[in-house]
Amino acid sequence: MLQTGIGVVAPYDFALDRELWRWVPDDVTLHLTRTPYAPLAATLEMAVHISDPELIARATTEVLPVAPLAVAYACTSGSFVGGLSGEAALVDAMVAAGAPTAVTTSGALLQALRHLGINRVATVTPYTDDLTAGLTAFLAEAGVEVVSTAGLGLIAQIWTVPYEVTVELVRSIDTSTAEAVFISCTNLPTYDVIAGLEAVIGKPVLTANQVTMWSVLTLTGHNAVGPGQHLLDPKVA
Repeated sequence: MLQTGIGVVAPYDFALDRELWRWVPDDVTLHLTRTPYAPLAATLEMAVHISDPELIARATTEVLPVAPLAVAYACTSGSFVGGLSGEAALVDAMVAAGAPTAVTTSGALLQALRHLGINRVATVTPYTDDLTAGLTAFLAEAGVEVVSTAGLGLIAQIWTVPYEVTVELVRSIDTSTAEAVFISCTNLPTYDVIAGLEAVIGKPVLTANQVTMWSVLTLTGHNAVGPGQHLLDPKVA
């Protein structure tokens, strides 16, 4: 089977490689790399550090020898902390480094919201308050209103959050004015909760890894795999 290669740049503490693969069809191969380790907690300081276009450009070059058709920067906070101009600078840096085309998680989120015609969202994050506020500001700059939000205040080991905690947080902040719910952070596991939550709350549930893989796969002419997920499954939409 002829394989399509996709490059993925992730922050140094990314722990969910297997989750990304779950959205990938059999004829696509992911080539992952990470930014260099830095002794930082998952705070605003870390988000600023991993939003440096030069850092992401250098990481991008590490996956280019295997000729990926696109490269994704799989990080939400690192791609929203600089606002819309910072997100665009990351994409430009990856393309300038040699990526045929590129996307970031926060850019993918905006694409998904436009695709679904959504202007008002509720958000769930694992972040501290300042980072959660940063996501709200980024979405506002893009013309998307955050009608309710909640964060877990975590600064480490976000990948260990149980599904039950995420589900309860989504259900607690969902309101009638929210057209969708977005679960932020590529280090927060979400694949197995999306379809069930959508069935319960009756609206799209978008997540950081989901929108990233949907966008980068679309760039290469492939469809992401996510049964029962509104963004990906025509039978749900």
